[in-house]
Amino acid sequence: MSEFDSLLEHSNGLQAFDTLGDFLTEDEWYPQKLEDRYIYRVGFSGTNGQITCFAQVHVELEQLIFYAVAPVKVPEEFRPAIAEFIARANYGMRIGNFELDFSDGEVRYKSSLDFEDATLTPALIKNAIYPAVRTMDEYLPGIMGVIYGNKSAAEAVAEIEGE
Repeated sequence: MSEFDSLLEHSNGLQAFDTLGDFLTEDEWYPQKLEDRYIYRVGFSGTNGQITCFAQVHVELEQLIFYAVAPVKVPEEFRPAIAEFIARANYGMRIGNFELDFSDGEVRYKSSLDFEDATLTPALIKNAIYPAVRTMDEYLPGIMGVIYGNKSAAEAVAEIEGE
């Protein structure tokens, strides 16, 4: 397959990446494209912290994946408690989910959508990324409370969810 054939085969994914970049620019996210990848890095200033985000298009799969990364790495001794926090928080989530990388302590919220055989529109992008950053910002005090505030995972989630 030639490079031209490959571009034609993935034209919907490539167009989606362009649409994503246009949306992020017009919506004042100030995207930074990562070199040789279909990923933009953006920042979000939430009520509870600064959140680094990554908006990625899997061109060949026609999927958008958006990650909102917590501004703190979880120390190793708190990873089991944060894993419990995440399991409790994820239960009942309608859009997206929290993830924990046990190897380095990164916590992120992931939202994604599959646009195979469809056009990725600005409205779909907005509906994928805003819930992710809002959810990370809403739950960030709970994450911090488990790590630094001597709260149990159950207490931290209950405070956020008003239980």
